[in-house]
Amino acid sequence: MEKYENDEGDGENRRAAPRAAGLGIVMLLGILLMVGTMFFIQQDRDVTQIPLSFFEEQLEAKNIQAVTIGQTTASGFFKAKPPLPPRLNAKGELEPQKDSKTGKPLQSSIKFTVNLDPARKTNPAFEELLRRSGAIVENAPYSDPSVSLFVVTIVVSIGLFFLVLWFMRRSQAQMMGGGFFSGFGRSPAKRYEASRQAVTFKDVAGVEGVKADLQEIVEFLKTPKKFQRLGGRVPKGVLLNGPPGTGKTLLARAVAGEAGVPFYSVNGSEFIQMFVGVGASRVRDLFKNAKENSPAIIFIDEIDAVGRQRGAGLGGGHDEREQTLNQILSEMDGFNQTDFVIVMGATNRPDVLDPALLRPGRFDRHVTVGKPTQRARVEIFKVHTRDVPLGDDVDLNVLASLTIGLTGADIRNIVNEAALWAARYDKNKVEMADFDYARDKTLIGPKREEVLQAKEKEKTAYHEAGHTILAWVLPGANRVHKVTIVPRGMTLGTTQMLPSEDRMSMAESELRDQLVVLLAGRAAEMLIYGEGTIGAQNDLERATAIARHMVTSWGMSEQMGPVSFKMSDDDPFLGREIHQQRQFSEATMERIDEEIGRILREAADRANKVLSDNREKLEQLTRRLIEKEELDDEDITLVLGPSIQSRSGSPERGEPAEVPRSAT
Repeated sequence: MEKYENDEGDGENRRAAPRAAGLGIVMLLGILLMVGTMFFIQQDRDVTQIPLSFFEEQLEAKNIQAVTIGQTTASGFFKAKPPLPPRLNAKGELEPQKDSKTGKPLQSSIKFTVNLDPARKTNPAFEELLRRSGAIVENAPYSDPSVSLFVVTIVVSIGLFFLVLWFMRRSQAQMMGGGFFSGFGRSPAKRYEASRQAVTFKDVAGVEGVKADLQEIVEFLKTPKKFQRLGGRVPKGVLLNGPPGTGKTLLARAVAGEAGVPFYSVNGSEFIQMFVGVGASRVRDLFKNAKENSPAIIFIDEIDAVGRQRGAGLGGGHDEREQTLNQILSEMDGFNQTDFVIVMGATNRPDVLDPALLRPGRFDRHVTVGKPTQRARVEIFKVHTRDVPLGDDVDLNVLASLTIGLTGADIRNIVNEAALWAARYDKNKVEMADFDYARDKTLIGPKREEVLQAKEKEKTAYHEAGHTILAWVLPGANRVHKVTIVPRGMTLGTTQMLPSEDRMSMAESELRDQLVVLLAGRAAEMLIYGEGTIGAQNDLERATAIARHMVTSWGMSEQMGPVSFKMSDDDPFLGREIHQQRQFSEATMERIDEEIGRILREAADRANKVLSDNREKLEQLTRRLIEKEELDDEDITLVLGPSIQSRSGSPERGEPAEVPRSAT
């Protein structure tokens, strides 16, 4: 992985070199402009503009050393600096020019310039005055001002053109990731050579079945003739789909690393830019480069950004996306049997992809990368803790059982947080307590500094105790791992419940038990205080979502029967909603809402009954929770006795077990 990151860093350095050179040129030009401007300003300060009358007075006084007569001006040098002539004030009166600080008369510079009327130069009296002054007189060479103005205009125009062009190139590079002219159609994909590819299947744990499916792709890239000899055709495309964080991108890199071929990686959103046609051009450039360096792998991450279903939606951006998708479809169809290029795509929304993209001949093979099982999580922990010194109390099997439902990315984050937490306290090894902290921080959030008021703390304790008791006695509920009233993230308290094993399916009775557990916190508040609090918001949202699915998707309602009612919120993308209509009437919608409400009310009534029958235990658990603020399963057992999940001879499913009397 380090080689992968260094490759990208080298590219950044190469791109930074021309930018640094351009910046140096601009700075040099700016310095030259400043020096030139200061030079001309200083030149202007050394020359005094005098009126014609004062010039003639100085000629009469023979104080002119030399004078050069031009077409409309004359310039020269005084023999001695004379005081400046009087000037008109605001009242129209003449007043001498004096220094504002010293009050002394201001003197002219030794060099002067004066405006001359062309007729004055040919006046005999003026010529006589020049002769009598004894000054050295000469005529300035003739220059056409129109030519000078033309040259200056051309030079300034060319300079402005190149300056504007430079700014356009710079801004375009920032907006589009490339140069103004050459960056439009170039593919933004990053290429990683086989010799520098650091990821192999050994670095990917927990997806053995997926690796077996991808091994065939590796064999084809290594020995294509083995498959072609018998007329076989390896899939042109492989679509990796699954939840975020399950390792789809890592698997694609591992395939390239195992096969030893160039790997082109690009994100789906990088094809679409602000100009029409850029996406299709970049697709052509990407496939052209891959074919020239075949065998190769093209990996398009988040392919749903460009491969979403066509035919609906508004706006130019949508049209540009469709053009890009059409180009991808065309390129995948245009592969020859000798073009050993395999396209791999990754998405967590395969349901929104265009059917033409998924048909055989394009993405022939669909590989689902699901969340890891217990054994897979152990292997993932082993991979991520290879370079982490572990304490003697760390059991990876226990950690795997405490992370049911988490992905490989979640596990990597937990290991990293545990190592950081241990380093903060200068530990030599990462212990189990560090992993517990990291798990809580990852799943719930960091501890908040504020301290709850006594009344608010008590209400939170009753709420969490209600959840805990119902989860302790209902067979369909998940086992309680920990309950806390320490504020974390967005919560004031949390009851952490984990399934006893990885589950792929759930029965109706288990779902109804989970509804009871979700509503038990509010039921405890109603039992003790006679009213609920806003702390039940998330519980109600989750319970309502489960009940809605039971009625509309899973056929778990006697009133509605085994019917699936497609809801509009199942497809949040515009491309689906704009041409989909609800397939049932308003009357049916009302019946669905009534049935959802009935299921939730039944669950709330069950929670109220169990808590009323065990109010003493509710009070005991609440007091212990207020005292310690955090209880694990052993602490809870001391108050409530063994849970229904840990006892043999469980009662019939759906019937709550009696809370055993505590030994304390």
